[in-house]
Amino acid sequence: MDIIITIIQIIGLVLGIYFLFSGLYFILFSVASLFYKDKVCKTKPGILKNVIILIPAYKEDSVIVDTAKDAVKHKSNLTTIDVYVLADGLKESTITKLKKLPINIINVELKNSSKSKSIKFALQHLKIVYDYAIILDADNIMGVGFVDKIIQSLNSGYRVVQGHRVAKNLNTSFAVLDAVSEEVNNSIFRSGHHVLGLSASLIGSGFGIDYRLLQLLINQSSSIGGFDKELELMIIKKKITIGYNKGALVFDEKVQKSEDFVNQRRRWLSAQLIYLFKQDKPKEHESVVHLDYLDKKLQFIVPPRILSLGLSVIVVSLLVVQMFFMTPPILIYSLWVGSLLLNIFAVLIAIPIKLYNGLVLRALFSIPKGFVLTLVALLNLKNANSTFIHTTHGIKSK
Repeated sequence: MDIIITIIQIIGLVLGIYFLFSGLYFILFSVASLFYKDKVCKTKPGILKNVIILIPAYKEDSVIVDTAKDAVKHKSNLTTIDVYVLADGLKESTITKLKKLPINIINVELKNSSKSKSIKFALQHLKIVYDYAIILDADNIMGVGFVDKIIQSLNSGYRVVQGHRVAKNLNTSFAVLDAVSEEVNNSIFRSGHHVLGLSASLIGSGFGIDYRLLQLLINQSSSIGGFDKELELMIIKKKITIGYNKGALVFDEKVQKSEDFVNQRRRWLSAQLIYLFKQDKPKEHESVVHLDYLDKKLQFIVPPRILSLGLSVIVVSLLVVQMFFMTPPILIYSLWVGSLLLNIFAVLIAIPIKLYNGLVLRALFSIPKGFVLTLVALLNLKNANSTFIHTTHGIKSK
């Protein structure tokens, strides 16, 4: 019995240190995000860049036509824009509607579909060399001035810039939870990192990139899931800093159903684990070990916040109950209480003030279910990166 208690205490101590470290990581960048300021770069007269907008659309018949219509209406003072829809598995009726729009359609023919494969296929068939590329998801709607703001950041010296992805819909409790989660990610992994001079985290859509750099990287890509994680690592290994433009808004549809929530988290967790343990070749490793690269690996180590919060609440509650029978080890108790407080404050600081309304309360009621579903996703990672896990969309912009 004493051995079992000792083993449990050791596990509690190790996990307590792990979650406390995660809490410290989150709160560092959460506080830093409060000091974010957009860096506006005025484009020099006479310099006009041409931009391609790539929209991979895998079986996205319900949203792609509206997205394409919006993209061609987007106004820019700094560039010419060509819109390309990468049609993968779309219905003939959808293709017919798309052909009526002033856009370009590339019929993607793939055995196993993925975003990176779709973009690679498209670039191999394009004859025009552009200055910049902007990647959108099939449900993304660009905010006013999005392209110009991304170009201003690219012209200021960045070769890759992530835009500010925000919720397009808040119609279900899961959509609200997903929206709040994304804004917390924006604060911690983008604004906070940008303030401290580190690379912002890519989301997979709503970002701009030097076209030739994209050509180079996409040809080296092999991911099925985790396109953004793989791209991030390849960029950072080249010692290229990923910028962030908080003012460049792109509206993204949030998941609405529990099964989509599980699929989304399953895809994310799988990619996080794969690229955490992905080994670099010796030659590359010598050149990539720098602060930005190490920080990216730390991002892969820290757990999802909903798991940190959920497990901290459970363990602290158990330790409080234990107090009625025996005194818990003070070190273990302190570690877990510290972890819980740090995670709570990190999230509270990271949530934008505009979201402190009834919607946040609505999201709070979804956290227990979200925690359970994230655990389900974590326990169901087998083959998650061997096939493309598609999240369905269907909310039309208003």
